[in-house]
Amino acid sequence: MPVTDAFRRRIGDAVFERVVGPRQPVPSERPRITEAERWFAADRPIRLVHDDCAMFAGSIAALLMQSLHPLAMAAVADHSGYRDDPWGRLQRTSRFVAVTTFGRRADALAAIAKVRAIHEHVTGTAPDGRPYAASDPHLLTWVHVAEIYAFLRAYEVYGGQSLDQAARDGYVADMALIAAELGVPDPPRTEAGVTATIGRYRPELAGTPQAWAAARFLLREPPLPLVVRPLYRGLAEAAVALLPRWARSELRIPALPFADAVLARPAGHLVVNAIRWGISAPNA
Repeated sequence: MPVTDAFRRRIGDAVFERVVGPRQPVPSERPRITEAERWFAADRPIRLVHDDCAMFAGSIAALLMQSLHPLAMAAVADHSGYRDDPWGRLQRTSRFVAVTTFGRRADALAAIAKVRAIHEHVTGTAPDGRPYAASDPHLLTWVHVAEIYAFLRAYEVYGGQSLDQAARDGYVADMALIAAELGVPDPPRTEAGVTATIGRYRPELAGTPQAWAAARFLLREPPLPLVVRPLYRGLAEAAVALLPRWARSELRIPALPFADAVLARPAGHLVVNAIRWGISAPNA
């Protein structure tokens, strides 16, 4: 293997293993899934969006957005172990997205049932004294729309190709099928519906000490090997550039006029393309 390919492979493996887990060494030994068996057909927008490296930035942005609901953030702080095992949590989330997007419907429903069973045990009291439950349909809806906003926005800014409005609405409709199985009542099925739902939640959203600590950890303190630290730093900045200005304000993340357009987004393109370059490195 040439030196350049070896370096690409090293970067690709470092990023891939942090987000997804170790690569399977012999793909031919994994069970094959025919297109006819998959829940979502190859032409569905969810497949296009979730197969793009823009998801790396979108995932960070989604976590930041979700942290702005004090009850959702309290559940994460009390039960997720994101500080003790941040990459394990991210890998489990990545595998869930992969199986629900690219897997058989039966396998996706089994993964969803497992998540719902875990949610039943995630209960507690937030620092402000309010009780929370991860199975609460109201909290599930917020987590869902924040995720859609972040993933779709990331693809719009850093993705491999543009989506017209029909495809954007199609993505939301695809995600609604998963959300309904997770317990979200009447999830939005258009991009306009997502925007309206976020607007309805806006009075409930606020930065809290738990959210500030999570943002600090995600953006400044994640445990990383040296080879991927520069990439992650650029990825974190790219993710922040996806957030609405009000969300950054609540999270106490400074926003400078024109900095997104002039610095963060171009840098985000470079980082996402670098990840694409690394992950696509040929095998030895």
